[in-house]
Amino acid sequence: MLAARPLPATRSLLAAGLWLLGGVTLLSLPGCVTPRGTGDLAVVVERAVGSVQIIETTHNTILQRVTGLGDLSHAAMVYSRDGRYAFIFGRDGGLSKVDLLSGLITQRVIQSGNSIGGAISQDGRLVAVANYEPGGIKVFSTTDLSPVADIPAMGANGKLSKVVGIADAPGQKFVFSLYDAHEIWIADLQTPDKPLLTKYTDIGRQPYDGLITGDGRYYIAGLFGEDGLALLDLWHPDKGVRRIMSGYGQEKDKPKQPVYKMPHLRGWAMASGMAFLPAIGQHEVLVADIGQWQEKAKIPVHGQPVFVMARPDGRQVWVNFAHPHNDTVQIIDVPTLAVIHTLQPGKGVMHMEFTPRGEAVWVSIRDENRVDLYDTATFVRLKSLPMDKPSGIFMTARGNRIGF
Repeated sequence: MLAARPLPATRSLLAAGLWLLGGVTLLSLPGCVTPRGTGDLAVVVERAVGSVQIIETTHNTILQRVTGLGDLSHAAMVYSRDGRYAFIFGRDGGLSKVDLLSGLITQRVIQSGNSIGGAISQDGRLVAVANYEPGGIKVFSTTDLSPVADIPAMGANGKLSKVVGIADAPGQKFVFSLYDAHEIWIADLQTPDKPLLTKYTDIGRQPYDGLITGDGRYYIAGLFGEDGLALLDLWHPDKGVRRIMSGYGQEKDKPKQPVYKMPHLRGWAMASGMAFLPAIGQHEVLVADIGQWQEKAKIPVHGQPVFVMARPDGRQVWVNFAHPHNDTVQIIDVPTLAVIHTLQPGKGVMHMEFTPRGEAVWVSIRDENRVDLYDTATFVRLKSLPMDKPSGIFMTARGNRIGF
C-alpha cells in the first residue's frame, strides 16, 4: 500500500491513468504520460517498520515509500529482468512483488515461517525462496507468485536443514547450501514442476552463506564451523566440492574472536582476477586468485568484515564491519592490496551499494536514520536522505546480473 506521501507528478498521472483504464498500463499509450524507465531506481529497506523507500539515483531523491511488507529485519530482494518489479523476501516468510512505477504491492504470499533470501531464474520466470523454517526452498511464478515447486532440504543425516546462500546459475538452476546438513545442492528447474536435484554431502561444517561468480562458473560457500570455504565448479560438477583456503584462521598469534555478526557473501567480491572474502572471527580480508583458489594475501582491517564489496570497475573494495566497529568503512586499493582510506559515516553502517558504473556508493546508517551518498573518487559525502532504520540497498541494475 502507498503511504500518505504526496505523489510526484508522473506518479500521480500514472495512478490516474491506471484508474481510468481499469488497470491497463498507461505507459503503453504514447502521449498520455511521460514514460519513465527504472534503470536508475533503487530500493532501500526500512527494517524496523516493514517498509521500503524507492529512490532514484539520477537526481538522488526519494520517490515514494511502500509499506505493509512484514518483518524486514533481514530482508533481501531480486528484480525482474525488465527492472520494474522487486521481489522482496521477508524474515517472516513473506514474499512480496512490488511494482516500482506504481508503488503498489501487486502480490504477496506467506510461504514459510522464516526465510533468509532468494534468487530469480535465468529466464526471469521463476523466483526461489530459501527458508530457515521449515527449511528447504520454494519456487514461485514471477507472474503471479503461484507455487511451482517445493523442495524440502532433508540432509543425509535425516534432518531438515536451514537453507542459505541461494544463487541462480545458468541453465535454469538454483544452487544453495544446507547449514545443518553440511551439504550443497543444485536444483535444475528446466522442467519447473519436476526439479532435478544434485546433492553434494560433507562439503564442510555449517555453510553460512554462498556466492556465485559473475560468469556463473564457481559457487563458493563460506564455512562457519571450520576455517575455510567450499568450492563447486559448475562447469565441472562431476568433480564435486573441494575445500579451499583451509585453516586460514589457525595462526597462534591470532586467536579466533567471537563472531559478532555473520558476514555476507555475493559475487560483488570479485575484482581484477581476485576474490576478496571476509575472514570469520578475524580482522582481515582474505584474497584468493580466481581459478587457482589459493590464498594470495590477508589484508588487516579495522574490525570483523561483514560486507566486502568491489566497485564495479574493480579498482577499489569497500568493507564495513560488525559491532563494535560498525561506524566505520574502509577502502582497499586493489592494485596494492592496502587500505587507502577510512570513513566514519556513523553508528550502525549496515550495507553499501554502488551505482551501476561505480562513480558513487550509497551507505545505509541504521542508528542515525539515513542513507549517505559518497563520491568513490574523492570519498566526499555528496548527499544524505532520511530513512527509518535503513538496512539493505538494492539497485535495479542487479536485475541483469548472475547471482544478484
